[in-house]
Amino acid sequence: MSIASDTITEKSGYKLHVVRTDKYKTNTLVLKMKAPLTKEDVTYRALLPYVLQSNTNKYPTTPELRSYLDDLYGAGFYVDVVKKGEYQIISFTIDIVNEKFLSDSTPLLEKAFGLLSEVIFNPKKNGEAFDPKTVSNEIRSLKQRIQSISDDKMRYSATRLVEEMCKNEPYALEASGNLQDLETITPESLFAYYKKMLTEDEIDLYVIGDIDESEVGDLADKYVSLKERVPVSLTRITGNEVEKEKEIIENSDVKQGKLNIGYRTHVAYGDPDYYALQLFNGIFGGFSHSKLFINVREKASLAYYAASRLESHKGLLMVMAGIENANYKQALEIIHAQMKEMKQGNFSEEELAQTKAVVKNQLLETIDVSRGLVEILYHNVVSGQDISLDEWFAQTERTTKEEIIAVGQKIQLDTIYFLTEEEVQG
Repeated sequence: MSIASDTITEKSGYKLHVVRTDKYKTNTLVLKMKAPLTKEDVTYRALLPYVLQSNTNKYPTTPELRSYLDDLYGAGFYVDVVKKGEYQIISFTIDIVNEKFLSDSTPLLEKAFGLLSEVIFNPKKNGEAFDPKTVSNEIRSLKQRIQSISDDKMRYSATRLVEEMCKNEPYALEASGNLQDLETITPESLFAYYKKMLTEDEIDLYVIGDIDESEVGDLADKYVSLKERVPVSLTRITGNEVEKEKEIIENSDVKQGKLNIGYRTHVAYGDPDYYALQLFNGIFGGFSHSKLFINVREKASLAYYAASRLESHKGLLMVMAGIENANYKQALEIIHAQMKEMKQGNFSEEELAQTKAVVKNQLLETIDVSRGLVEILYHNVVSGQDISLDEWFAQTERTTKEEIIAVGQKIQLDTIYFLTEEEVQG
């Protein structure tokens, strides 16, 4: 029996994904818009969903729009902008109570479709321009979000690592956009980009809940009208061979040093050895039983935190550690030693079994909420694959220690980035 899967229907200009399940008490609509990460467009895409969610032609102020959501039994409405691999993805999400649980017969699912359609296709505008006040307000808010990155030193150091490691690659771009381009955006130029996005983006609409598939199909036809398009599909680049590793030390007013290390794995979601890479990362630094946590943080007491994570669509493995500034060299040595241990297969079958259990449990926790399930299913859209959750579980379970050692041989240290308050002696 399938854990969770989506029935996909080709519609005009988009794909409709229906997941019928009684697991959740709400029905959820998620519209995802995907396009390549580019310097020209990144800030437009970062700003646009926030302008669209502020108001519409029918609900011309934010309080009016939010009041309507309250009328729909407290429906939730969210927007988000992220990057996955070399793509920038905009999401619009509506969570609404399943009308089956109500005493009255309010057609809430249809109202959710209607609201999504209103937000996407009927924005508040002035001719061929967005409402100037709305754009001005959202530019100010986005500016604050971009500036806040440098205030959060953990996030700032992770961002700087990617900028240095992926220099001259689209992935170096921050999904939140940049301040310079933000200053040049006008209500007219943003509206022109909005029209371009609606005709060119790869668009996927997910509808999840205890729903009737034919009803969802009819509602989609009624409320979502898009022109046919051939979306841009990028050749996946997981990085060239590393010729020489980089070390970047940056000084700032920080009490705690931030050490970030980037590795090229040359493996991405959908590759046969992706499951082995996931388990490699889990044993190395992904969880509280991992080598980094135990050896850098617990045994050596060198780090306030020490962990690793994968960027599944770019083939990057990132290490993050918060350390005393004076412990840089020692922490680096221990992290390098843990990577060497992994590549040599110095981990037990017990560690492997524990990591398999945690990976599977993490996946189950993710799909405990409908938006998490969408994120799992959307991996297939980004990668152009068709991997079910059942297959993901089965492949994880059957991965051997030898396969994990083999995938480890592909991993190359690329960039070391250290944010510190003092000069570090070489």
